[in-house]
Formats: sequence, structure tokens, C-alpha cells
Amino acid sequence: MTATPTSSRTRSRLAAAAASLAIAGAIGFGAVTTGTAPVMAEAVNVQAPQVPGFADLVEKVSPAVVSVQVKAKVQPASDEGGSPFDAPDFFQDNPQLKRFFKEFRGPNGQGGRNFQHRDNPNREPRPVAQGSGFFISEDGYIVTNNHVVDGGSAFTVVMTDGKEFDAKLVGTDQRTDLAVLKVDAKDQKFTYVEFADDSKVRVGDWVVAVGNPFGLGGTVTSGIVSARGRDIGAGPYDDFIQIDAPVNRGNSGGPTFNQSGQVVGINTAIFSPSGGSVGIAFDIPASTAKQVVEVLMKGGSIERGWLGVEIQPVTADIAESLGLKAEKGALVSGSQDDSPAKKAGIVAGDVITQVDGKDVATTKELARLIGAYQPGKSVDVTVWRGGKAETIKVDLGKLPNGDKMASAGKQSEPSGTNSLADLGLTVTKSDNGKGVVVTDVDPDSDAADRGIQAGDVITAINSQEIAGASDISNAMKEAQKAGRKQVLVQISREDTNRFVTLPVAKG
Repeated sequence: MTATPTSSRTRSRLAAAAASLAIAGAIGFGAVTTGTAPVMAEAVNVQAPQVPGFADLVEKVSPAVVSVQVKAKVQPASDEGGSPFDAPDFFQDNPQLKRFFKEFRGPNGQGGRNFQHRDNPNREPRPVAQGSGFFISEDGYIVTNNHVVDGGSAFTVVMTDGKEFDAKLVGTDQRTDLAVLKVDAKDQKFTYVEFADDSKVRVGDWVVAVGNPFGLGGTVTSGIVSARGRDIGAGPYDDFIQIDAPVNRGNSGGPTFNQSGQVVGINTAIFSPSGGSVGIAFDIPASTAKQVVEVLMKGGSIERGWLGVEIQPVTADIAESLGLKAEKGALVSGSQDDSPAKKAGIVAGDVITQVDGKDVATTKELARLIGAYQPGKSVDVTVWRGGKAETIKVDLGKLPNGDKMASAGKQSEPSGTNSLADLGLTVTKSDNGKGVVVTDVDPDSDAADRGIQAGDVITAINSQEIAGASDISNAMKEAQKAGRKQVLVQISREDTNRFVTLPVAKG
């Protein structure tokens, strides 16, 4: 049969379609039909600078860091739900600090303490606390926090390799929250670390925290130094290093290292609304720890110099009222009875600007400078008094265990009043003739803004004693003539002294 043109065209289209299917199959199943290896895309490989890690550092320092386990006798809890392992005394007066200290220690203020009570009621339960610490000598001296060992009767340290050693408590210092333990092990030399020169620590430096959070065992976290010289209200010697490395309950007493493997600080507190790390932790500086630890290792106790003054910060207004060029120093609001300051002649209204030639910028700095001296040390205290600097020699005493407060005469109820309308005050003479008693304060006045209240006793203005309302008016006129915009007013309230400034009355 002879093929027609139409059938020829049809066969051509069918042949082309078959060829297309064959090509598609080869593409879809090339590995099978052709026998050749598949062409694979290359894996992602970014050629970028590698960030240095901390592995070498951690490998070196970890053997020096230990878990500290503390056993202690249980004391009956108070009706208010307290425990024998509550916050140390220097946290008690600051509710916020006490709260986050408790969170650092764990539920109910127990922190890393895992309480293992025996079922037998005839036996005394033995709670177990867990914190951190680190060796500072090859013969077994360990540094940790005072609040970790506080109340403990037996101590065990656990190494990173799981070995356990009994330890004895050598000494503690509550004011800096430091403690020293000692492991006595024959023929055993321990890996130890040394303190850094923390004066070289800068905000932004990398740091590594090693410790025993939540009793998990050796844990490493990293971060940077967030701030220096932090005052968290723990005590008069606050000078904490703030870091953002995650620090949690059980890290107490653990070291924070610089990149050279030296200890720049000791973990002692965190701020934690949630109970866990939020990136705000506070370290005792190495310089403070080194000074205290050296004394404790020798079996000594920490004795600090005592000046015996009540002080408050120098504000810009106070500085202007006294003719000071800068708002620096510590304003003396009173010298305590039988104190070295009172014996030497330091009085309320003096501004302490230097101690032995060292500048005093803040009240905290004054406390640290004086506390660094031994009792009995004679120091030169420079004060600003009457518009000029004076140097007074003071023989420091020994810091008492309890707070000594200055005494003041008890004020009687006022009678007869005088109005000082320009100041927004109404006052009357005190019964003992020393100062004037505030009987009323205009709520819209500068006096009210400065916190002056009815019942306060104004005892002096610009260091001049006040006996009546006319003395206040005269002091204002003198300040105005001297070109002062403010006057410094000494207030007595509930047997304590403080200073406020008031603007010079116009007209």
C-alpha cells in the first residue's frame, strides 16, 4: 500500500514524541539508564575568620575549680518561714537586694542547698548546701563565699574528676562575703589559679565563669564585663564587677577568669526577677579578695580602720552652697560619740575630700579608704570647712561589730511659732535652745521638695548654729551677700543628722 502524505506526517510526529520521552527518561533516571555518576552540588563552606574559643583556657583552669558541699545542723524555722540559711546580715536592710540574693540561693532562700531530710524523726536532719570554690595554692587552700559555708559544720569539695576531699574552715569575712577552706591531702598537689590585677579589667573584656550551677557539676559560661564599681547596697565596701556571663544558683564562690586564666572576680550575687540568669551578675573584685584571703589564710581576722562619722553624698547644690568647685567628697552629718573623728575635731558640716593625700570622690570611697587601714593607724584627713581646706590628724579606731550611732538630745514638743514664708517653713524654738523645730511645711515649697518635714529640727545653716528664726534669716542674707545661690541646712530627725540645700530667699 502506498503511504499517503497525511500518514507520513503522523508517523513523524509519533517518532519525535518517542524521542522526547526517551530524553526525559534519561534525565530523570540518568544514574540508571546511562550508568554515569550523578552531578552533586557542593555543600556550603564559608571561608570566614574563625572566632577564637575558650576551650584551651577551660581545659587549663577547670581542675582548679571545685564544688563545695556543706553539711549543717538544722535550726527550727521561725514562724515567718525563715531558715538558718537566710541572707547574710549585710543584705538584710535592703529588701530588693535580699530578694535577689534569695533567688540566687534558690527556692525559699536555700539556693544550691539540696535538703536531704531523713525519715527517722529521732535523727537530726542534715541539710546539704552546694556552692563553688577554687584552689589558690597547690597545698589545698580554697576560696569561696562566706554565705556558702555560713552555718556549716562539715565541708566536702568535689573535683572535676569526681574525687572528694574533706575540708576545714580556715576563716571568713562577712563584710566582703569571703571564706577560705583548706584541704589536707598527703602527697597531693592541686592545680591552682592566681588572682588578676583587676585594675586592668575594662568594660567589654571577655570573661569566663566556671562553677557548679544548680548542683549540675562543673559548668562553663562566657560573657563580657558589663560595668565596674557597682554599688548594689550590700554594704559600705561595695565595689562589684558586673558581668553578663550566665551565673545561677550554685555558682556562688566560683571564679570568673580573664583570657589569661587569672581570676578577675568571685561570683557572689545576681539580679534575677525570674530566679534564673538574666545576664546581670556581680563579682567581688580580685584586688579585694586577694587582700582579705591573704589574712584569712594566716589564721587572722579582718580588722578595719574606723573613723566614726555619719556621711552623705555631696550634691551639686551642696557643693555650690559650700563654695566647692566640684560635687565630690563626703559630707559629715555627724561624728559619733567616743569616735576617732570626734576626738580629732571633725564636726558636722565638714566635707572630707582626702585621706592621706588620696582623693575622696564618694561616700563609698571614703569607707573603702578608711577600711583598708589597720586600727591605730594615724592618717591625715583633709576637710573643707568655712570655705577653705584644713588637714586634721586622726588616729583610727577599730571598726565595731555593731553600728554606732551618734546621740542627740531628745527634742520636746514645740511651742510658739515663726513663719519663714520665703522658705515655705513655720518654725519654733526648741526647748533646749539648740536649733528650731519645723512645725509646718508648705507642700509647694522648695523645703518640701528637699524632704523637710514637720518635726525636723534645723540645727545649723552653712555650719552656723541656729537658735531662732532670725538666725535663719541672717544666714540667708549673708549667703546672698557672698553671691551664693544655695545654703546648706543641717537637719536632725529621729536622732540622726542629714543635710539639705535651700535656695537663698529673694528680696
